Parts: sequence; structure tokens; C-alpha cells
Amino acid sequence: MSDISTLEKKIGLKFNDIKLIQKAFIHRSYLNENRKFSSSNERLEFLGDSILSFLVSEYLYTQYPDISEGELTNLRSSVVKTSTLASIARNLDLGTFLLLSKGEEDGGGRDNPSILADTFEALLAVVFVDTGIENVRGILNKFLYILIPQIIKEKAYKDAKSVFQEIVQEEIRIPPVYKVLNEIGPDHAKKFTIGVFINNTLWGTGKGKSKQEAEMNAAVNAVEKWNKK
Repeated sequence: MSDISTLEKKIGLKFNDIKLIQKAFIHRSYLNENRKFSSSNERLEFLGDSILSFLVSEYLYTQYPDISEGELTNLRSSVVKTSTLASIARNLDLGTFLLLSKGEEDGGGRDNPSILADTFEALLAVVFVDTGIENVRGILNKFLYILIPQIIKEKAYKDAKSVFQEIVQEEIRIPPVYKVLNEIGPDHAKKFTIGVFINNTLWGTGKGKSKQEAEMNAAVNAVEKWNKK
């Protein structure tokens, strides 16, 4: 694991509980090959996900009073989606701190978007528990909220499922069908992989912590693929 002090400098705070921040980087695969630790970062990820959702909701509600509830929901989903969080994790070099199994390491786990996004959420949980919610707000202000104006400008928060359905039905009058391809994890931390099909042909796949999020990501993937055909 890299020196935690480099991370402290990037986010602008000092951790009190070093063991807690170390736990944020223990991937569940690492436990299979090492008995030094008894638990992974999954519980922290669970807490961090909830904190992130709350703070982003609060920010959008206060900063964008003219956006409707439905669009706020879509905008929040776009802001906290896996690719966005993974990008922030890369900027913070969180992958260098990860403890992974050899198999996960060899498979490119340090740059896996899902693992990086989960690790960022675990980091937020540590900051909340160790130093308080205002420091979590500080991190989000510095690394996440600055991305929102561009997301709004590009209308990247628009409902990708609706967009894809309109495109497909206009051209071939057959609605897309979404199917669960994979489902892993305990009940409190499920992760879904969903595919969107047209005439039994797979057009896009997406991952998420809910079926809705996975379907949305699959639709985004499908729209990109459809526009290139």
C-alpha cells in the first residue's frame, strides 16, 4: 500500500484512525489469500454510498431550484454513476492503495471502474466517521460538484432509457428489452449487470448497484453503439 500521506495532501486533511483508512482499500478478493485482515471495505462502501447520495441530493436541491424532481433524480444518477466516481478515484490515485488478490491484480483490478468507484465511496465513509461530514462536503466540492455544470450543459443527465426507446421505436418499431445478465454480492450491496436487447440481439450492457442504475448505464452504452452503426 502506498503512503497514506500522499492521499492526505491531495484531499487536504489528515486522518486520525490509520487502521480505518487502510480498511477502505481492502478489496474482498484480498481476504481469500491473506488472513491478516478479517473484513473488506464493503461495509464502508455501503455507508459511503448512502452519504454520497444524501449530500449530492442536498447540493442539487439547493443549487438548482428550477430543476424538477424527475430531472433531479436523473441528474443525481449521472453525477454519482460509476464512470464519474472512477474518474475521481483515478485523479486521487486510489488504485495504488488497493489490496487485491493476485487474480484481481493480474486482471487489471487497480483500474477497474467498479472497484475504483466503490473505493471512492469507502473513502468518503472513512472521512465521515473519522473527521466529520463537513470534510466529506469539502471533498465533493473539490472533486465532484465542479463536474455538474458540464453534465448539465451536455444534457448527460437526460433519461438514456427513454432516449434509446425513442430512437429504436422510430426506426424499427420494436421496444428494447432489458435482462439481468449477472447479480452478485450480499443483499445490502448487490451489484447488477444488465443487457438491453432488440430482437434478441444485445445492444448494450451496464452495471450498477440497482437494476435501475444498471439499466440506465446499459441504455447509455446502447445509444452510443446505435449511433455508430
